[in-house]
Amino acid sequence: MDYIDYYKILGIDKSAKEADIKKAYRKMARKYHPDLNPNDKDAEKKFKQINEANEVLSHKENRKKYDKHGKDWKHADDIERAQRQQGSSTRGSQNYSGQPNSGEDFSDFFESMFGGQRNSGYSQGRGNTQFKGQDFNAELQLNLTDVYTKEAQVLTVNGKKIRLTIPAGIENEQVIKITGKGSPGVNGGPNGDLFIKFNIVNNTKFKRYGNDLHADVDFDLYTSLLGGDIMVDTFSGKVKLKVAPETQNDTKVKLKGKGFPVYKKDDQFGDFIITYCINTPKNLTDKEKELFSELQKLR
Repeated sequence: MDYIDYYKILGIDKSAKEADIKKAYRKMARKYHPDLNPNDKDAEKKFKQINEANEVLSHKENRKKYDKHGKDWKHADDIERAQRQQGSSTRGSQNYSGQPNSGEDFSDFFESMFGGQRNSGYSQGRGNTQFKGQDFNAELQLNLTDVYTKEAQVLTVNGKKIRLTIPAGIENEQVIKITGKGSPGVNGGPNGDLFIKFNIVNNTKFKRYGNDLHADVDFDLYTSLLGGDIMVDTFSGKVKLKVAPETQNDTKVKLKGKGFPVYKKDDQFGDFIITYCINTPKNLTDKEKELFSELQKLR
């Protein structure tokens, strides 16, 4: 495996901060995304490299291992363990046959990585330690209206199309794991996993707090004083509400079960909280002013 300069791929230097890495990744990913470059093999290859670079550099521990071990960063723990074993051995130690082993205390992994060979008394080709494949990280942006119901999506991750069903009610910045959809394992080890972070854009007039939805509803002064029926928009359609006489401004009304779906719990919803906002009439006619004056005197 050749050394790949992930910093160069993202156009940043080794002193780049997390925010710089994230900014550079988003810019490059947009530029080379397969959806924007159909049938462009070079763009597809570049997009894979950008994702790989981000998966390493955006993860604090992975970045540390990469900076120290380069192309072998995924096996950093095993390399360092093997180096410690080698360092703790002495040249005068005895091998299995009772003879000096000439300092050849390599672990199987160390031999596979650095080409060390035991004496003829050891079996060859034992450097087959299994390693889990690299995990992938991806971000998916959806509108709030998209996650009100179960949503089927097709993602392109490192050039591969992955079909998944997104449960209704997923939260902004929530991360879900799709097992086995990362990089292939090494020496028969398990595949890595795919972690998807969701960025939910609120494209509605409602405010979402967990599973509850909130909205302000305006109506006129006369309805607030005398009462009446009003039509209110909810996420699932319009409903008719009866306003009680002498309803005050900022009165809150709860509609149970009219909020947002609860994640992975079918047929369970939060509540819809309405705040009444009473509109004071403007541009009164002389007659209206006269009538309000009479009311004022009565009060």
